[in-house]
Amino acid sequence: MDLAAGKYLLLTTFRKDGTAVPTPVWVAGRDGTLYAWSAADAGKVKRIRRSGDVQIGPCDFRGKPTGEQIPATARLLDRAGSDRVRSLIAKKYGVMGRVSLLGSRLRRGRDGTIGIEIKPA
Repeated sequence: MDLAAGKYLLLTTFRKDGTAVPTPVWVAGRDGTLYAWSAADAGKVKRIRRSGDVQIGPCDFRGKPTGEQIPATARLLDRAGSDRVRSLIAKKYGVMGRVSLLGSRLRRGRDGTIGIEIKPA
């Protein structure tokens, strides 16, 4: 299953009490590693910062799973890593990706978003 080839990835993070919080995200891949992008103050970023244990799998744009969900490890990237993720997203998603990235940069600034590296277990 090539999760990087799909348009959306269901990234499930977990609250302190173990409650699963699934979120559909854009995904890009390079060398067997998946990358996503998010607002730096998003709940999923806070949960990943606390624990990198996540589940991933294919989904539609609404977050409805379309395949098996598997365990993975996620980590937040530094500024240079986040810039690489933005480039991957822009390349994969074309005009729509660039417009979303630009809108986000105008609203939040360069440090208002963060790259997420995801490695399947």
